[in-house]
Amino acid sequence: MTTPHRASPLGVTVLALLHFQPLHPYGIQRLIKQWGKDQVVNVGQRASLYRTIERLLAAELIAVRETGRDQQYPERTVYELTDAGRETMRVWLHEMLAEPKQEFPQFPAALSFVLMLAPREALAVLEQRAAVLTASLAELEKNLTEQLEVYGLPRVTMLEDEYLRAMTAAELDWIRAVSDDLRSGRLSWTLEELIGFARTTGQQALAEQQASAL
Repeated sequence: MTTPHRASPLGVTVLALLHFQPLHPYGIQRLIKQWGKDQVVNVGQRASLYRTIERLLAAELIAVRETGRDQQYPERTVYELTDAGRETMRVWLHEMLAEPKQEFPQFPAALSFVLMLAPREALAVLEQRAAVLTASLAELEKNLTEQLEVYGLPRVTMLEDEYLRAMTAAELDWIRAVSDDLRSGRLSWTLEELIGFARTTGQQALAEQQASAL
């Protein structure tokens, strides 16, 4: 089954949280952070949450439950999940879990042009990244241990943390291997050599294009 509405990580998160209980936007944002979902969903800017809620409301995937006000807080709109929203959430989860999407994170994009740096520069910045990843991995391990041993949470609530730990460990292993190659000289280059290679391949492509036009 497909849905005409565009899926998004924040959209499916809002629908999932409203599945448990009606909430106002602040409550949604607070739960995302309390449950550690801000590791995989970007809620740094509350405006993005409000835009997502407006989009879900316009699509009739959520509805206004009530609007209230008290002395401590400004007017707050409480939203609830509709039947269409409940079904759409399931469809989105199926699609997002089963079908890998082509994403464009900044690290691979930067790697594609790391040749613009000297090998020693590349080694230095990759070592910096490795240090950050090492700290992140330790924090992920700590959080998983706390969630399991201290809070006794079921494993299914921690699968995204397991995934992040596995991806972080794999990236760290790869960066360490590349750094070893840079350090030993097994991986090396000069910009002049690469410029020459680019010019040669460019001329070959131009010649092939001209030949095919004849």
